[in-house]
Amino acid sequence: MISFRNDYSEGALPEIMQVLHETNFDQTVGYGLDEWCDKARAKIKDAIACPSADVHFLLGGTQANQTCISAFLRSHEAVIAVETGHINVHETGAIETTGHKVLTVMGKDGKVTAAQIRCVVEAHTDEHMVKPKMVYISDSTEIGTIYTLQELEEISACCKELGLYLYLDGARLGSALTAEGNDVTLSDLPRLTDAFYIGGTKNGALFGEAVVLVNPALKEDFRYLIKQHGGMLAKGRLLGIQFATLFTDDLFLRAAKHANECAAKLKKGLAECGVTFMADSVTNQQFPIFTEAQIAKLAEEFMFERWANVDADHAAIRFCTSWATKEEQIDMLIQAVKSL
Repeated sequence: MISFRNDYSEGALPEIMQVLHETNFDQTVGYGLDEWCDKARAKIKDAIACPSADVHFLLGGTQANQTCISAFLRSHEAVIAVETGHINVHETGAIETTGHKVLTVMGKDGKVTAAQIRCVVEAHTDEHMVKPKMVYISDSTEIGTIYTLQELEEISACCKELGLYLYLDGARLGSALTAEGNDVTLSDLPRLTDAFYIGGTKNGALFGEAVVLVNPALKEDFRYLIKQHGGMLAKGRLLGIQFATLFTDDLFLRAAKHANECAAKLKKGLAECGVTFMADSVTNQQFPIFTEAQIAKLAEEFMFERWANVDADHAAIRFCTSWATKEEQIDMLIQAVKSL
C-alpha cells in the first residue's frame, strides 16, 4: 500500500535525523532554554525579518492553536473563522473547552474575507453576546488554497480598524509559501498578523510548531500558558534542533516545494484523465472526485482520506503529498486512475 493519507506519515527529513543523532548524548538545560532553541529562534527571527518577535516551540498544531487563542482572549471574547477552519472541524472542540466561542462564516475557496469579518463584528452589538476579538486564518487553507498578499493586507487592515487580533495557523505554511502563484513571503507575516505559527510536523519535522508572537500585548507570561496547557517539553532541545535545521540552507522551503511539485504532477495527470476536483488547490493537498466504485478500487492499492460526499454516487477524496513522496509513487497513482 502506498500512502497519500497525509504529510506526516514518515519520520523526518534525513538532515534532521542526522543532527538529532549527532547530538544525542549532548546534555543541555530543558524547557526550551537551551542553545539549540536559542539558535532556532535567531534563525527564524532572521527569516521573518523581525528581531523583536518572541518565538516559542510547541509540540503540535492543535496545542498551539488552543494555547494561543486562550492566551490572547478574555473570557467573553470569541474568534472568527471560516467554517472549514481547523479550529472549527478538526480539533475536537479544543477552543470551546477553554470557554471561547468560534464564530464561523462560509468561506470562498476556504478563505475568509474582510467584508465577512466586518459583518460578524457588526452583528454582535452588545454585552448580551460574545465579543469578536480575533480572526483565525490558515495558509495554506484546509482545502489547499492560499491567500494572496492583497487578501491578507485587506484582512489585516480590517482587523486593525476593528481592534481585532489576526492569528495565522501555519501548519502548512511552507506549502503556501512555495505554491505556484504565491506572492506572500515570511517577512510579510510580522507586519500583517499579531501572531502566527510555522508548522514543522507537516513539513519534515518529527513534530513541533514554532509560535511567533509579534504584538507586544500578547507576549507577557506566554510561557506560563505553554506550561499550563502541557506544551512545555522537558527535552525542549529536540524542538530547537529540528527548527534550527529546517531554517538552515532553505531546508524548510525546499521540503515544501518538493511536496508541491509532486502534487502538481498528480493534479496534471488526473486532469488529463478527465478527473474533476472539489477545489483548485495549488499546494500539496489535492481533492479529486470519483465514483464510489472507483474509490473502492483505488483503496486496494493506495491510502487516502475520504473528504466530502458530492452526490449519491460521488465523493471527493484527498491525496496528500509530502517531503518524502517519490515521483514513481505519483506515476503509479496516475496509472491506477487511468485503468479505472
